[in-house]
Amino acid sequence: MKKIDNPKLLQQFIDTYNMTQHFSNDPSHLLNLYFFKKGEHICYEDEPMDYLFFFVEGKAKIYITLKNGKSLLLCFYEDFKLIGDLEVMNNKNATANVQVMEDAYCIGIHKDVVKKYLLTDIKFLHFICQSLSLELERSSKNSSINLLYPLENRLASYIFATIEHSNEATPVFNENLTALSELLGGSYRQLHRSINALCDKNILERKSHGFSVLDVKRLEEMTADLYQ
Repeated sequence: MKKIDNPKLLQQFIDTYNMTQHFSNDPSHLLNLYFFKKGEHICYEDEPMDYLFFFVEGKAKIYITLKNGKSLLLCFYEDFKLIGDLEVMNNKNATANVQVMEDAYCIGIHKDVVKKYLLTDIKFLHFICQSLSLELERSSKNSSINLLYPLENRLASYIFATIEHSNEATPVFNENLTALSELLGGSYRQLHRSINALCDKNILERKSHGFSVLDVKRLEEMTADLYQ
């Protein structure tokens, strides 16, 4: 995490998401801009969270670690989202891992500032309640994904969310398949069967450096809005 001293860019994000509407008073002096490099974690499960973050640019995946040591994907963030609302409000450790999948920016407020200035702000508390209700709705939906959707669909959703969408070249998907099988709640053998199925449908093509995505449109059709 790197603090960015760029008032113009900070204000640009504030204006883009109309953030001032969530505060009774101008919050600008409370806000700081932070940069997270691809692969970096915004927070780790069960570790303290010192900031309430507004995720304003980039893409991140949210996953939990199960008692057997395996990881399970919950959802992706790629628009305006709150990170750490539950933790900061209740002084708890992080309840999930949030890892940046491409360079990202967050606007942060230190938890001490939240407690000192914002816990009596009705607008801010209303916004927090809205955020928590959306998280509960998303959690209820995502908790059923591994039970109701085949691994092939979950894999398609993950690939579609993680590839770089470009009209100039065929997108490439390349990740550690052992780790990915755990993340999607399947076995390594099941994942390979799902990959082979996508290859047989001419959606993916094996390459020495991973897999080329031949048909992004069909891949998107298989996602069924999973992990949103």
